[in-house]
Amino acid sequence: MSLTEHFRAHRSCTTCPYCGVGCGVSATVKRRGGGETVAVSGDEQHPANFGRLCVKGSALAETLGERGRLLQPRLHGREHDWDSAMDFMARQFARTIAEHGPDSVAFYLSGQLLTEDYYVANKLMKGFIGSGNVDTNSRLCMSSAVAAYKRALGADAVPCCYEDLEVADLVVLVGSNAAWTHPILFQRMQAASTRLVVIDPRASATSEMADLHLAITPGSDAALFNGLLNFLVERDRLDRQFIDLHTEGFDEAIDIARDWSLAKTAAACGIAEQQLLEFFRLFAQTEKTVSFYSQGINQSSSGTDKNNAIINCHLATGRIGRPGAGPFSITGQPNAMGGREVGGLANMLAAHMNFNAGDIDRVGRFWRADSVAQKPGLKAVDLFEAVERGKIKAIWIMATNPAVSMPDAARVASALQKCPLVVVSDCVADTDTARCADLLLPATTWGEKNGTVTNSERRISRQRAFLTPPGEARHDWQIICDLAARLGHGDQFDYAHPVEIFREHAALSGFENDGSRAFDISALAEISLRQYDGLQPVQWPVNERNPTGTERLFTEHKFFTATGRARFISVQPRTPEQSRSDEFPLWLNSGRLRDQWHTMTRTGRARNLLDHSEMPEIQINPGDARHYHIGDGQLLELRSPRGRMCGRALVSAAQKPGELFAPIHWSETLAQDARVSALAGPATDPHSGQPEFKQLPVQLSPLPVHSYATLLCHEETAAPMQQWLARQERKLVHWYRVPCEGGYRYELALRESLDGRALGGELFANSGPTLCWQQLQLLQGQRWLAHTQRVKLLIFSGGDWRTLPDRRVLEQHLQQPLPPAPAQLLQNIAPGAQMVCSCKQVSRQQIEEAIAGGTASVEALGELLGCGTNCGSCKPEIASILRANTAIDWTLGENVA
Repeated sequence: MSLTEHFRAHRSCTTCPYCGVGCGVSATVKRRGGGETVAVSGDEQHPANFGRLCVKGSALAETLGERGRLLQPRLHGREHDWDSAMDFMARQFARTIAEHGPDSVAFYLSGQLLTEDYYVANKLMKGFIGSGNVDTNSRLCMSSAVAAYKRALGADAVPCCYEDLEVADLVVLVGSNAAWTHPILFQRMQAASTRLVVIDPRASATSEMADLHLAITPGSDAALFNGLLNFLVERDRLDRQFIDLHTEGFDEAIDIARDWSLAKTAAACGIAEQQLLEFFRLFAQTEKTVSFYSQGINQSSSGTDKNNAIINCHLATGRIGRPGAGPFSITGQPNAMGGREVGGLANMLAAHMNFNAGDIDRVGRFWRADSVAQKPGLKAVDLFEAVERGKIKAIWIMATNPAVSMPDAARVASALQKCPLVVVSDCVADTDTARCADLLLPATTWGEKNGTVTNSERRISRQRAFLTPPGEARHDWQIICDLAARLGHGDQFDYAHPVEIFREHAALSGFENDGSRAFDISALAEISLRQYDGLQPVQWPVNERNPTGTERLFTEHKFFTATGRARFISVQPRTPEQSRSDEFPLWLNSGRLRDQWHTMTRTGRARNLLDHSEMPEIQINPGDARHYHIGDGQLLELRSPRGRMCGRALVSAAQKPGELFAPIHWSETLAQDARVSALAGPATDPHSGQPEFKQLPVQLSPLPVHSYATLLCHEETAAPMQQWLARQERKLVHWYRVPCEGGYRYELALRESLDGRALGGELFANSGPTLCWQQLQLLQGQRWLAHTQRVKLLIFSGGDWRTLPDRRVLEQHLQQPLPPAPAQLLQNIAPGAQMVCSCKQVSRQQIEEAIAGGTASVEALGELLGCGTNCGSCKPEIASILRANTAIDWTLGENVA
């Protein structure tokens, strides 16, 4: 490439920071003069994705930049230098520990951290401060799967690999909308023409593509798989040799499962006996079967038992450790597994060791630490309850947003506000949790971080830095080691590069292991810096016996239990702990959307990712909508015994009567009363401590709205706009905001008419230049424009949000020069269209027009409009539109990466 005009480009292979698939990403940084641009594409050599990326991964470059970044330490709202900030933190931690003991402090970590960050955080708290109070947001998504694997297999060890999804003849997706949440793996299943059964209370993009959909009653998964186990016994479809030679506890598990006849199971699950029988026969007859399960199973007060009920069926048929067969728990976060490898959960020590005398001694000798924690710490829900009670007096929260993601979220935020010391290290300046902090520390983020992550198939990959950290941002491991040194432990945390941490982590995994622990990467314990920089994706164990990694576990049917046998677990199905009542008669399910990730601190920066759904939408069955007198698009309020949430009604036959669905992503920084977690009580699984999010009892009511308004305002008005919103409790029903190029768009639902001129006067009271105002009164509403040489504020108001102008057209005016007659910006602009394909910006209207014109397949629509030809995440929705708009056959066509 030419070096003229100071132009150069650098390509780096790294790993996506979103879900647990762990896709390889190729990032190319182009620098010209003092500026730089980043382009991303799938890494064609990475075995997790072979070049494919979902819509979120494809938009990673749009999430970069300094907008909204935390760039300097802030103590009590004022900027400070690092030295004074860390001195304050160290003094407060040291004083708290001295006065109240090590269990008065805690770390709360994140699956967004790299393994090296996780390792030193766990080492400092459990090894040198001497408390087990290190937990992670992985508790909220993966801990029930972990507990079930440990009960059944003796280790937190996923037996499968991604290839199994392709060589299987049947994949059973349980509580997983993989077409949206893990789209690359779903596309691999689709490309392999694997038969798909989806078990999910609601219809979804995944069930649209399934051969069979079991829309079971929420929470009835354990009953379903107990019924399947009983069916396998009755029809003698067992692997008796495997059961006799390699398992224990079969008779006890069967004693309970025998009660679950086909009729009883169908009644408990709320589905027809014939449909249930079809699934049971299919499972019984298909040797190569993978059960692929996620949050719909885990996020329950009996999630561990549900996991074990699935595993029992695989043990009964010997379908584990074989190609195309096994119980496969799919991870939610990019490094949830890496965090568990180093002891990121409060009930684990490092390297998959536990709180028994032998492991405590072993870890202490390896670390040369005399203060190793002697007992498990507090799990996430208990941890924040301890903060509320005043037992935890200092907490450091890293790279996560518990004021949004924890159950009973308003109570968690209140507890943090009362805590004597809350430290938050993050890359984002304004989150719900950051608003509770005494000390904010600027951390690096994707593109700047350097280390490793482990995906859902145990594959360790490198996340490589290709950008210089902005401002004074530091790596998490550096901040942790700085605190350790100030607390007097500098010699044990004297790392100069993450490779040194990785070597120690690898060495500990093999220390006195001798095959007793599943996790072992000791073959990497002496890796050089050059080898680390070039490390290729590899699946653990990576040791003397398996120097190039291990594709599948348990191929020799040796398990990590005391007897070496896998354990059947007797499962007595339980109903959800949070129950419906006359006051709260509806079930609320929650989950992720196709184009968003967690609390949107990253995806919310990419404007295109908001086109598919830009605000919380509450899905409701048409019959329920009629019963509650709710129209499509109407603003709703949900209430539970714990809190409230607002969103826009989306009337959909995908929901069963009596059941609702809402997305988890929105926070108080993005929208008013938008946290679905505020509705959840702190009910948890007794084995894993994982909260119950999937079955929440709620009531709903429509919210009366006088008028709606769309506001476009320049970047510098963001802070005064937020202050104005905080003062409008009497006037506002609801608001949300969308970041756009050059500023923000706000959508308001109001109890009374908006005075745009008065609002502008408050926003620009100290703005300097005199503003020019334009105003237009129409039958359908009012419009205001405030400008200097460019648009500063543009407001359209009316009685129906759907009749307001196309938001994309309005947003362009923040960047475009004013027209000669500025008042023409207030003229009529057609309402916008619903976007289906975010990558190619193809709307539902365009797709429906093409179908009406005779285009009859997803592939043909892609050729004509481009939809579905980039990441493919929208293909199930396109197929659904086809089915709704034509009676002829349709096909997905070939998978396009």
